[in-house]
Amino acid sequence: MTVRRRAIAIALLAALVAAGGCNREQRRAEEAAARAAAVEAEAEKGEAAFEAALADENWALAKAQGDVLLVTYPTSEAAARVEPKHAEVVARAEAQREQQRLAALWLYQSQAVGKGEQRPALIQSKELVDVGAGAPARVKLIFRDHPEWGRSSYLVLQGGDFDCYGSCKVEVVADGQAKPMAAYRPKTDEAIAMFIRDDPALWRMAGDAEVLSVEFPVKAGGTRTATFEVAGLDPTRMPW
Repeated sequence: MTVRRRAIAIALLAALVAAGGCNREQRRAEEAAARAAAVEAEAEKGEAAFEAALADENWALAKAQGDVLLVTYPTSEAAARVEPKHAEVVARAEAQREQQRLAALWLYQSQAVGKGEQRPALIQSKELVDVGAGAPARVKLIFRDHPEWGRSSYLVLQGGDFDCYGSCKVEVVADGQAKPMAAYRPKTDEAIAMFIRDDPALWRMAGDAEVLSVEFPVKAGGTRTATFEVAGLDPTRMPW
């Protein structure tokens, strides 16, 4: 092989090698672009799910969709669009969850009594209360609509007793605003109950307040306080 032919062969080989390298780089670039497009497509699905939950005001679901998107595809364009909205969605989801928790604290019932219907709405105290007899227990606050006895509001203990036979005064505090109210303990062994006479006012206070507490006298001596997270009351369940 002449020197000239050898040089031509070497040049052709170099060209082929260079072309192969260019093709590999191009393939790699195309594969990277395809992967990026696939990631963006998946991220856009997450964004669509986030926006759908947002439109439905399902804050918990929107938060979950946003969380997944921001963690799984943090550098995507979809994540960049969702991130500015995410903080407000998180706050709304927490508020929604808290409202659901508060609503679940109330128990509403409907019971047939004679020819009518008894409808109580019940909530238990936030904390256990030591009334001086046995283990501390939760105090119940009950509003009741009875076909024969009418409307009433009362506290119920699981043990011990109220020191309110005949009559007494209790202090009701709604969101920091105190109001003395008349109460009495009926002479009955059916339940350890103390009725608060102004039930319409107490009902309004429970419906307007976030937190309501009642300080009451007990037979063991002194007074005790039961605190209720009343913000989840649904007045439509027992319209007074």
